[in-house]
Amino acid sequence: MNPIETTIRELHSHRDEIVTLKGWVYNSRSSKAIHFLEMRDGTGLCQCIVALDDVGEVLFEQAGQLKQESSFEITGKVVEDERSVGGYELHATGLKVIQVAEEYPITPKDHGTEFLMENRHLWLRSQRQWAAMQVRNAIQFAIHRYFQQEGFVQMDAPIFTGNAAEGTTTLFETDYFDEKAYLTQSGQLYGEAMAMAHRKIYTFGPTFRAEKSKTRRHLTEFWMIEPEMAFYDLDMNMDLAEGLLKFVINEVLDRCPSELAILERDLGALQKAIAEPFVRISYSEAVEILTSMKTADMLDRMMAEREEEKTALREELEELQKEHGSAKKWRKAQIDRRNREIHKRMDQVEEDLRNIPKWKESAAGFEWGSDFGGSDETVLTMQFDTPVMVHRYPAAVKAFYMKRDPEDPSVALALDVLAPEGYGEIIGGSVREDEIELLKERIAEHDLPEDLFSWYLDLRRFGSVPHAGFGLGLERTVAWICGLSHVRETIPFPRMLGRLRP
Repeated sequence: MNPIETTIRELHSHRDEIVTLKGWVYNSRSSKAIHFLEMRDGTGLCQCIVALDDVGEVLFEQAGQLKQESSFEITGKVVEDERSVGGYELHATGLKVIQVAEEYPITPKDHGTEFLMENRHLWLRSQRQWAAMQVRNAIQFAIHRYFQQEGFVQMDAPIFTGNAAEGTTTLFETDYFDEKAYLTQSGQLYGEAMAMAHRKIYTFGPTFRAEKSKTRRHLTEFWMIEPEMAFYDLDMNMDLAEGLLKFVINEVLDRCPSELAILERDLGALQKAIAEPFVRISYSEAVEILTSMKTADMLDRMMAEREEEKTALREELEELQKEHGSAKKWRKAQIDRRNREIHKRMDQVEEDLRNIPKWKESAAGFEWGSDFGGSDETVLTMQFDTPVMVHRYPAAVKAFYMKRDPEDPSVALALDVLAPEGYGEIIGGSVREDEIELLKERIAEHDLPEDLFSWYLDLRRFGSVPHAGFGLGLERTVAWICGLSHVRETIPFPRMLGRLRP
């Protein structure tokens, strides 16, 4: 009977059966009569036990020559073992070498970020990066599922555009057959046109911003999901944004428990985001919170707690170093693992200690009418366990197409969704201005050429209706849900200031 060709993810369906797996060596160790080959096949990890008595001398010797990332095919019996990665292992009866890899540059030792980014094409194979991309895929699939079940039509906005949604200062300019063009920073304006044809649409595509920023939240090329809805007001827009995020989080928790475990994601914040309503506050209320003594006291307490934690971590490191020399092999492995955990936490603690004084100064000096910076968003969300929806921003800091509040023309009917745990804005949107004369005034106020927006103004000439929409940044959403500290790990090949390769 021929073995069943399958994948590691499907081993649970083949317990005690003979199967064939194809993949790469992720890790290995050997004794005189047994090789333990940890295989990865793109769907998961599995320990393969290659015993001399089961495969013979020739295959046993070949298995011993397989270095990290060598490719091979292995046949054997699926055995359930809760101690093994994935809960199953393969007891080999046959093996075929596909390619013996050269010395792999990425090893279990710690590598610097620059080295890993230069080797991003290989770094993608590591477990944490694999897990992040699996979660990204689940998020993308969930977004499509949510909008499709809500009656939305997916449509595509152009990447080349002759006009900017929010001015040209952060656009990549390119030559378009002797005509000036830009890489899109948003599909929103085109989305509005499509919503007038289909009522509810969403676009899902790449966007580009030439911001010379090196923060952990910025990429120059990223993906945006932008729904546009006819006959929507601000409250309906916020309801849709909250519904979308709750659906996505629930899908990820359901589909990716093992991936989130690999990422060591604390699930508490995600579970609260599903269970509790999002906080909704106006910009003015947010400013009051930001500049309050309560916030200042919170930051002072946080500073003291981080100082105490830093001292405790250093003391623990010293104790572990003393123990390491005389420890047995199994204990040394435990100590090494704890050392890595401590150093990782220490990096975060020291970053917080550097940032807290800046956060406090920025919060205390914040003035109504300014736009929130990353530190302001971080401090604001620290005070809530769920995402925070801030609405009705000063019109002066928002885009020309955002409708003013009829009850207070100084503010726009805009909204931002700020993710907790310091991740900041993941959604930005608004009600769109639907009156043509007011829109013309806004275009002039922003020093934009009206002729480039003639087609956009047509949407107000022919059947104008109240409408709204928002944009969700995929990479920032992935970062928050995965608990990643930098958006560079949320996309296969990140493009940032100074980073165009690989």
